[in-house]
Amino acid sequence: MVPHRLLWGQQQAGCGDSPGRMAGRGTRFPRDVVRNEAHLPAPELSPAYAHLVLRIIDARTGEPTEIRPGLVRVHAHVAGADTSALRVLLVADVLARALELGGTPVVTVADPPTELRARADALGIRPAEPDAPGVGRALHVAPATGPADGVHIEVAPATGPADTDAPPSAVRLALLARPRRQPVDLDTTALTEAGDTLLRWRKAVAAWATHPSRPIPERVRQELRAAWEDDLDVPAVLEVLRCVESAKDIPDGACFETYAYADRLLGLDLTREIGGRA
Repeated sequence: MVPHRLLWGQQQAGCGDSPGRMAGRGTRFPRDVVRNEAHLPAPELSPAYAHLVLRIIDARTGEPTEIRPGLVRVHAHVAGADTSALRVLLVADVLARALELGGTPVVTVADPPTELRARADALGIRPAEPDAPGVGRALHVAPATGPADGVHIEVAPATGPADTDAPPSAVRLALLARPRRQPVDLDTTALTEAGDTLLRWRKAVAAWATHPSRPIPERVRQELRAAWEDDLDVPAVLEVLRCVESAKDIPDGACFETYAYADRLLGLDLTREIGGRA
């Protein structure tokens, strides 16, 4: 099992207590979830970060499996066009982003129906190949009843209307805010809180962008790296961002770089408001 780690942010006075952040059912980022995922090499990364290893819990065995550098096929298994299928595509998209940012070439495979592909496009989920037999090591992203071969990344069901009026980016954040092995309900509260958080973070990033750039603090980078490497723990990444948001000892320019760096994994368009873009 992966040992419990203390978040850097938990050591900061007031972390997790900033007003207006996501709170409530299905949207708070729990501090006791398993850590996860891969690495995003920024230009200033030291050589020590050149070959990071993503560890994924194989749902078939319950044991961690190291995904070492080499061609990988991320296969998203979907049936139908409901929100659970959308969540499978989203997890596959984030997994591919993590591997690519760690220097691993990826082929994403999925053949969603037209309706689901339209929903995925709205969420910024990148298109996939319909098939790529025999290409690279297979990572299967699927519900509990997935294929028997390869590494199986389990995704729990998601409920919520397909025709929600919430912005697609809010849907994406609400889906990412829960550990992927836990069910998620995209109810009005969850979507509203996700939308409010995005609005606040985008405004903050735009304000931070007006200050001189500063490097990401090494302790923050290490915490992000630990989350990315350890079973694709996106809620842990979001927790680090919340702590950076409320930290008093991180310069504005470093806050900007941290959010831009993490967004390469999250795909939330956090820099959208820079320069007054709508």
